[in-house]
Amino acid sequence: MVVNEQQTPMRRRTMGRLGWRVGEVGYGMWGIGGGPGGFTGWDYDIAPDALDLAVDMGCTFFDTAWAYGRGKSEELLGELRERRPDSGIRLATKVPPLNREWPPRPQDTLEDVFPLDHILDYTRRSLDNLGVDRIDLLQLHVWEDRWAADPAWQKAVTLLKDQDLIDGFGISVNRWEPTNCFAALDTGLVDAIQVIYNVFDQAPEDELFSRAIEEDIAIIARVPFDEGSLTGNLSADTVFPPEDWRAVYFGPENLPPTVERVDALRGLVPAGETLPELALRFALHHPAVSVVIPGMRRPEHVRSNLRVSGSAPLPAELLEALRAHRWDRQPTHWSM
Repeated sequence: MVVNEQQTPMRRRTMGRLGWRVGEVGYGMWGIGGGPGGFTGWDYDIAPDALDLAVDMGCTFFDTAWAYGRGKSEELLGELRERRPDSGIRLATKVPPLNREWPPRPQDTLEDVFPLDHILDYTRRSLDNLGVDRIDLLQLHVWEDRWAADPAWQKAVTLLKDQDLIDGFGISVNRWEPTNCFAALDTGLVDAIQVIYNVFDQAPEDELFSRAIEEDIAIIARVPFDEGSLTGNLSADTVFPPEDWRAVYFGPENLPPTVERVDALRGLVPAGETLPELALRFALHHPAVSVVIPGMRRPEHVRSNLRVSGSAPLPAELLEALRAHRWDRQPTHWSM
């Protein structure tokens, strides 16, 4: 495998019909934002170093959300933009659900989750936190396709674009529901879809990716490490602090089978490569993917992840072997 040990230009991809050229490895900013309901291990003192290193290595797409530290992650990104005004970075953020339910409940209506005034209010909050006059990509942080025909969200998107407060609009689809956005795509208002895609979660390839290519929709591949399991650092004895949301995700129902599946992958890692590098190469192999956004809290995470850009394509036989590790799961009480 050949990686960018030097700071050579990161390979770029196009964000669908938005037309932006972005570094293919972006920055997922949940973990770095800290705060309740997220990851532990964040450190605001070193966060600027990690973000600056990412820019130095060619990262230009940064994905945040108001929910990541209740605006703190957005503020960190705004400070980065202020420090590096000529870096050409693209800022993506998300409107939280009004009822704070991830994912939405079966009984939730659009009015419960994304009423018009709520979308407009949180767009203004994000503009202030980011310190910008226009957001490159505004996304809804959850979605149910039964809301697609409701005119409220459509009015919000049209209004925000007409007022030049956002450039693009996207939807972050719920875990393990990659087609739960097709009715929204039918409206023609959605420029980007953010979806979980990794060695285990390959379902976006079935229908979503082909439609994205056909309709020139940007695909933001999130959770390339399956919330950390595909780093290879978990064991059957791993215990997360109770304030870390992974204590729920990697609970007794999910941790043991996950560790078994990760162990089964280790033999496929090429010599001189790590499991995280292989996981990122898989997430990047599909032509529908515009950018992959691993979460990164520390400079060493940035250095190891971003250097994967420019790697040689996955050999066909290795790709086929990885496909055999697909793991189709259904949303449940611990999956969020």
